[in-house]
Amino acid sequence: MSKITTELLLERAVPRSTRLRKIETLNLSKLQLKTGDLDPRLFSRLRHLQKLDLSDNLLDKFPNSLTLPDLRVLNCNNNKLEDVTALKQFPLLEELTYENNVYLTLNDDYKVMFLLQNLRLLNGKDITKLANHVRRVNSRKLTSKVTAHWEKFFRDQLPEKYTAEQVKSIKKKFLKSVQTNVVYGPSSLSEFTRWRVKMIAEEFLAYSLGLELNTDPEPEEKMDENEEESTESPTEAAEDTNQVTVTPSKRKRNHSKPGSGNKRSKSQANTEEEAVVSPRKSGHAQDDPAPDKPRTSNQPDKEATSEQGAEGTHKNGEQFPKGQSNRRSSQLTGEQKSQEQDNGVVSLTPVKNSKGKEDVSAEPLHFLQCHSKGNSREDFKTQLWSCVFEPLLDCGARKDPIVSSSRTVATCGGESICLIDCETGTVLKKYKVATEEFFSVAWTTLTMVISDSRKKSHNILAAAGRRGIVKLIHVAADFCYGEIKAHKKPIATVCFSPTQETHLFTASYDKRIALWDIGIPDCDYKFKASQLLVLEALSIPLRIVLVPTCPDQYLLAGCEGGCFAWNIKLDKEQKSRPFEAVFQFPNEDGGITTSHRVDGLAFLNDDVIVSKSSKPGCIYLWSWSRSFDAKGKGCQRTVSALILAELEWSMTDLSYLTLSTCPAKAYVFCGDEKGSVWMYNLSNYTTAWSSAKGKRSDKRIPPTQILKWPELRANGEQLTEVLINNVVSDPTFTYLVVLTSVNVTAIWKKS
Repeated sequence: MSKITTELLLERAVPRSTRLRKIETLNLSKLQLKTGDLDPRLFSRLRHLQKLDLSDNLLDKFPNSLTLPDLRVLNCNNNKLEDVTALKQFPLLEELTYENNVYLTLNDDYKVMFLLQNLRLLNGKDITKLANHVRRVNSRKLTSKVTAHWEKFFRDQLPEKYTAEQVKSIKKKFLKSVQTNVVYGPSSLSEFTRWRVKMIAEEFLAYSLGLELNTDPEPEEKMDENEEESTESPTEAAEDTNQVTVTPSKRKRNHSKPGSGNKRSKSQANTEEEAVVSPRKSGHAQDDPAPDKPRTSNQPDKEATSEQGAEGTHKNGEQFPKGQSNRRSSQLTGEQKSQEQDNGVVSLTPVKNSKGKEDVSAEPLHFLQCHSKGNSREDFKTQLWSCVFEPLLDCGARKDPIVSSSRTVATCGGESICLIDCETGTVLKKYKVATEEFFSVAWTTLTMVISDSRKKSHNILAAAGRRGIVKLIHVAADFCYGEIKAHKKPIATVCFSPTQETHLFTASYDKRIALWDIGIPDCDYKFKASQLLVLEALSIPLRIVLVPTCPDQYLLAGCEGGCFAWNIKLDKEQKSRPFEAVFQFPNEDGGITTSHRVDGLAFLNDDVIVSKSSKPGCIYLWSWSRSFDAKGKGCQRTVSALILAELEWSMTDLSYLTLSTCPAKAYVFCGDEKGSVWMYNLSNYTTAWSSAKGKRSDKRIPPTQILKWPELRANGEQLTEVLINNVVSDPTFTYLVVLTSVNVTAIWKKS
């Protein structure tokens, strides 16, 4: 579209105007404006502009010389802003909103509070008291610390008669040292603190040594120091099974034909950028484009708590809530469990199967609504995406004494992650990031050094989603201790290496799979993450798995455009690698194809792979060892998947209903578009498949059982169109956790 013109400004004035200098209110929202469209020469003629609306555009920053001397109210919601320091050019600004800018954090809130002395309202909240604290108390404390640091470490280094080169050298050393060593306030504000410390140090040197003050802020150096963040602690979890959270708007579900390659749409068209989509389907349009700028340092993001040193926080960040019973979890028996409808509580009824008998192999235990938006009892739209059971530790802190598997599961959807006790239905902990939509979670167990120098194993949860950032959570300490800005675009899925506890794979919509070493945090939660490898994909990777027999050498990925394999061995010098092989599968026409969407991928055992493609009603089982020749030469070669069998499944053409396996019991699980869970017990087939002479099963294998979705009612009305996004069992198939498109987590227990 064309750049802003005088005619456009006059037309968008409120009310319409005939002269630029007369405009006081201007609405430039929803024009897909980029930073280059804001012409300072044109805007300098808006001398009496007081209210400006730039919401729902594509701005990543503000030009430094817009010259709006009378601007009082500014709306920048739903943009792509990465920095707020240019807003200091509007000194009279009183009201500022910039919600849903995914790269702006709590640190940016503090920056604008310091820079804009007249600011009263920030994102709709009165910040007068906090801003005064930031401008006065915070500045006074930091100035004292900066001065003390100079006196103690640098004053004697400067001779009585010094040259310009000596001053330049000591200034560089002092600025680096003071930003590293001066600490104040919670670590979630460490970026703001370094920014202010640098500013104060430069002012101090200018005053003390007569140096010229640098008024143009330089890009901050990336620090090795880990920046920890605070996590919200929703203490109302016990009162509301709807312990809900705010979710960014979601994408529309893809109803295209399989293999069409059509992406889900955004509510606003952007002809220059690829649409941002969730790793799976969603019920609503995605309003926010993915951020374009890669973020690689460990920096905190904006949290629900805005005040520094807020009450009830852990010394290293805010706490999770302690384990509390989720009182709205509904337990099902053979009879309908009715509850009062005026309080928004759901009521659930088991549905009879086609033979008139209730399914008896698994019984429903709990139906939880714990990812809701704004703790609303009416939220049946938040999508739930991923769940994974917590690995057992030697201490067995949350171990069921009866079974040999953990009964604690981590679930994610919307802006929150929940830890749930499957037996009791208790939401043990909840972690929330107001501007995030989490798509994937994964566990690892790290051996950490605790305060008395003893080593102890702790479970760490990694979570990632729309913002392309990986959160690292030490669950036992109720603390999110760091983050890795891994990708420019959303992360579809993550997984840890089973052999290297610190190695994390992240698959992103930027068509890359990255391998990270997340490091091991010390007793102060300082850690250093590094990128080890980047795997280049031809299309968006949706699912990734490591080959069980060689997890340090090969990775498989189900992508929008097919199924691919990479060599991930780290002894190779090449850090960025193309795929090594692409697999061919049968298509609907009876031929073979490599180009199809693979939205489900898992190993049933060391050799048998289960994959779900865009072919309706089709789940393939195929052999890794007989399909892929590790000794084969050449890169990007095409190989045929040796199909062992096909599983009979729903004929829906909806994508992104993913599958999972329980290798110990030889089970495959996959949900469908009607709320049902298809279960396949394949223990009678695996022996034949392991034989080198094993032949493909002639007929599709039917499900062992289909778990029907119980009737789900809210306020007396039945919820319809329940889609099963994910189904996961614990390693011993004691519990089955079902994630839906209607913000309900269902927990079944094997009878």
